[in-house]
Amino acid sequence: MLDNLKEHKLKILVSILVVFCFGVIRAFEDQLFYDPFLNYFKEEFKNLPFPEVDSFKLFIGLFLRYILNSILSLILIYTLFQDVEILEFSTYMYGFFLVLLFVMFFVIVEYFPNANWLLFYVRRFIIQPIFVLLFIPAFYYQQQNLKK
Repeated sequence: MLDNLKEHKLKILVSILVVFCFGVIRAFEDQLFYDPFLNYFKEEFKNLPFPEVDSFKLFIGLFLRYILNSILSLILIYTLFQDVEILEFSTYMYGFFLVLLFVMFFVIVEYFPNANWLLFYVRRFIIQPIFVLLFIPAFYYQQQNLKK
């Protein structure tokens, strides 16, 4: 076991650093990104109307956060699997979800003012590194099946 840790110390160090960076992004989200929905969703939002937003600033803030989380996620995925094909596939998936989630987010904000819960979950996928939590076990499972 100790030999295994020594052999993979760079992977472990990079993985810890990436997780730390995710934490820093989360800890300083108020200072780093314009997002009036941060406070909105901390309150009892079920019956509240959406807050007034500057759509351009909101788009830039959400886009920057998604890109930062995606880059860190891709670094983590490559560190763990050392496979260019997995990295390319993940990059395409992050690009696909970027377009899909942003379209959904702004359609909900503009045309569905009572879809609070839907907006909550779409926004959650934009601002949190949830996809990496889905991709890592999936890629690990795929690699294990290929070895059999």
